[in-house]
Amino acid sequence: MAQKIYIVAGEASGDAHGAGLMSAMLASDPELTFAGLGGPAMNGISGEVRNWTAEAAVVGFWEVIKKYGYFRGEFEQAVQALEDFAPDILVLVDYPGFNLRLAAEVRKRGIEVKIVQYISPQVWAWKRGRISRMAKILDRMLCLFPFEVDLYRGSGLDARFVGHPIAGQLSGLRGRDQRDEQLVALLPGSRQREVEKIFPVMLDAAVEMGKIEPGLRFASAAAGHELAEQMQVMASQRGLDCTVGVGNAHDLMASACCAAVASGTATLEAAFLGLPYCIVYRVAWPTYYLARALMAVDYLGMANLLAGREVVREFLQGDADATTVAAELLRLSQSEQDRDALTAELEQVTAPLAEPGAYDLAAAATLEEFV
Repeated sequence: MAQKIYIVAGEASGDAHGAGLMSAMLASDPELTFAGLGGPAMNGISGEVRNWTAEAAVVGFWEVIKKYGYFRGEFEQAVQALEDFAPDILVLVDYPGFNLRLAAEVRKRGIEVKIVQYISPQVWAWKRGRISRMAKILDRMLCLFPFEVDLYRGSGLDARFVGHPIAGQLSGLRGRDQRDEQLVALLPGSRQREVEKIFPVMLDAAVEMGKIEPGLRFASAAAGHELAEQMQVMASQRGLDCTVGVGNAHDLMASACCAAVASGTATLEAAFLGLPYCIVYRVAWPTYYLARALMAVDYLGMANLLAGREVVREFLQGDADATTVAAELLRLSQSEQDRDALTAELEQVTAPLAEPGAYDLAAAATLEEFV
């Protein structure tokens, strides 16, 4: 009888990682059967994984509260689906706000299933008390960064470093020497809310830059065509010529001379590709104040966290304004020496993540002893 896996991811990056993990597991055992919640990539591998990321990918405490009814309904449906599907393994891909609650409910109801969390929550950034709670509800934690495994020592949770998928995804673009010295990338993220909050700051900064350096060109990337159209309208309203592509963020990261990047997965990807950039991020003010009260680290960007210092400038909330962002991007665009120095630092910081085969390792660790 084919083994069954229920898998849950809630946003674009989780969908990509979930699809990579599913493909690697199927390569190991083609008889596996999947069901769950994910995005278009996961749905493309198994039609029983429902695409919900367009609604589920929200950021921030306040934003989640406003959609509480929706998430409550999806949560109950997921628990019922688990009971009906009766999987051998429950794989939770990132998305800890929803996924860890789901794991706790599964344990509470006595559903017999092995639970694997793929991608550790940022326990190094938030309260460490979550570790002991996770140890009670999870069977295995698969970590993308080596330092994360140390955080779980002594907790009783089986934590393993399985490598970062970024090497397999972007190795062909890493180390490119040819960058367009007139091209500046504006990368506000893949979510609607991020675009609404962050893209205006980037566009206004670009307008200021264009006044000082008229020869500069600007380009951006959107997760889908509808969002691309919205972003193009936002640029046109400012009289800014900004090309907005769909799904071309990595190409921009490999070819632009510098960039403004929203906090999230994209900052690590930009660092891995050696792109000189700064971080720009805004959320609702209640979300920001709550986050600042809970955070236990000094930086938001993974490159800075890996380095233990601010390698990349971070412009957050009130500091994320057009003038400061424009000044930093002009510094990078005008100085080849500054760009080369930052590229070298970023490549050094991300060197431990450059080994390929992460999805295969994660698949083996997911299936080992369970299937």
